[in-house]
Amino acid sequence: MSSLKHDPTQQDEFELFDLRVEVVESDKPFIMHVKKGDYFDVIGGRVVLPPDNPSFSLYGLLAVLPFIPAKQRPTHPNDWMTSDCLIASTDPACGARFKITRLGKRSLHHGDFSVVPLGETNG
Repeated sequence: MSSLKHDPTQQDEFELFDLRVEVVESDKPFIMHVKKGDYFDVIGGRVVLPPDNPSFSLYGLLAVLPFIPAKQRPTHPNDWMTSDCLIASTDPACGARFKITRLGKRSLHHGDFSVVPLGETNG
């Protein structure tokens, strides 16, 4: 969490999904340094690695990072971001796939993540 504090008198709550990103197999061999079952969680604004495997492939992380903010947010049931959960490796020869699973919703506070007051923009 940042050092910013939310104002408890102001309704600044929003919800994000916690996520699990897990390595799954396909019909091609893995090239990057991951194995089936490797995973990390996204909790609020943090990437959390399991204590028994505190590393994750940089290239695997780069493949899924663009999808994380969208998968964290509630989406319309017909939106492809709701239904599609498998992300391919950026290397077309690599068989690693990354499954993004929504775990549960978490309430967060605008003031813990931004210095811009509610109702204003900084642009």
